Amino acid sequence: MPRMSEAEKQKSHERIIDAAARLFRENGISATSVSDVMQAAGLTQGGFYRHFASKEDLVAAAFERSADELLYKAEGGTAGEKRADYIAKYLSTGHVADPGQGCPFAANGSEVTRLGDCVRSEASDAIKRISAMLNSTEDKTADDGVATLALLVGTITLARLAQSDAEATQIVEAGKVAINRLNEAPLG
Repeated sequence: MPRMSEAEKQKSHERIIDAAARLFRENGISATSVSDVMQAAGLTQGGFYRHFASKEDLVAAAFERSADELLYKAEGGTAGEKRADYIAKYLSTGHVADPGQGCPFAANGSEVTRLGDCVRSEASDAIKRISAMLNSTEDKTADDGVATLALLVGTITLARLAQSDAEATQIVEAGKVAINRLNEAPLG
């Protein structure tokens, strides 16, 4: 059997991370096996350890990918426009309905607290990156970015617990009101 080129190995590596990022958010980390991820990536389970030392290493990489996807989705020219776009996309019923494409904190935060240092470290780094973008001031040490992120994650988490679409929408709308109060700037 011919050896895989480095370029092919890198493409496989990226497919594994993409599949894991989606599946972990959709199904949970503990409910998603390495076999599930490899199957979704179109690969055999036996090749997993050529890419990752452990499932926790994969979880860390998938968490980083998920957080980066959220940051890249923010559109706008100025920092304020990116921030407003990020918040508007985050606080949507579409985000509530599609955890596989959404925030890793809202989907996996409670599970990450029970995992090892590499995953918790990546989650902590993601909090810092996203909170910095969410700061409403140029002072990157301000706590308003962290407060905004906490409010966003809590809103989506509660909305996903709702028993009806109407209740979920009500929770998302309440989150928008709270964000506006926190930042004293309407989001529209």
